Amino acid sequence: MRKACVIGWPITHSRSPMIHGYWLKSHGIDGSYEKVAVQPENARAFLLGLEAGGFSGCNVTVPLKEIAFEAAQEKEASAIAVGAANTIWLEGGKICAANTDTYGFMTHLGKTVPDWQERDRPVLVLGAGGAARAIVYGFIESGVGQVLVANRTRARAEALSQHFGRKVKVVDWGARSEAARDAGVIVNTTTIGMKNEGSLDMDFRNAADSTVVADIVYVPLETEMLAVARKRGLRTVDGLGMLLHQAVPGFEKWFGVRPEVTGELRAMIVADLEKAA
Repeated sequence: MRKACVIGWPITHSRSPMIHGYWLKSHGIDGSYEKVAVQPENARAFLLGLEAGGFSGCNVTVPLKEIAFEAAQEKEASAIAVGAANTIWLEGGKICAANTDTYGFMTHLGKTVPDWQERDRPVLVLGAGGAARAIVYGFIESGVGQVLVANRTRARAEALSQHFGRKVKVVDWGARSEAARDAGVIVNTTTIGMKNEGSLDMDFRNAADSTVVADIVYVPLETEMLAVARKRGLRTVDGLGMLLHQAVPGFEKWFGVRPEVTGELRAMIVADLEKAA
């Protein structure tokens, strides 16, 4: 029986076992996927002992993503670009790492708004943490000419800009609504709005009618920012799809089958979110 898991500290909130359990059952695979609470000081030892523990690999969540990246012996471009790993697998006795947040976000964006790239306009990213790095990398790889980054602490945005180069321009946090006027896609990568806490205070009145507004927060499914954008008549992209699609590559690495994100899977996770609310 093949085994995989998700590690983090804490880990009780993770819905990854529901997602992978659904796929294991759907494909009739003799396998398991579980949550394992791992403290940061024990993370490297756990990863080095994956094979001995009978695991094919694991997902990694906060605050262990950077530790997993450092522990890996082989790193895909996605992990190198972000400096963190959320997906680990074993290959030829080596620990391999990827960051599938890029794949998850860009795939969900493309499926929800297939024509998002038809207009040659900048992308505005709010936030400068690990998720922002993954998403900025995705847009650059997709051929976007310019990505604007606004963060409450400007120094972090400057560091992100220096990491990716001339295509990334820093915008003052106070000028975020003004920057939205010219953006083709606007993405919130911060935790502002999670569980309806805090407000981004975005003003979309001067945004183009074709602007797409996305939020990686999925609790609630429609954040305040998405609600304001929808009332303005803009197309919106919720954060749940990123969570679902980022799980696909890992499952394929561990269990040898590439799964699909179905309406049934999404409905199951939505029902669980509503139950927990």
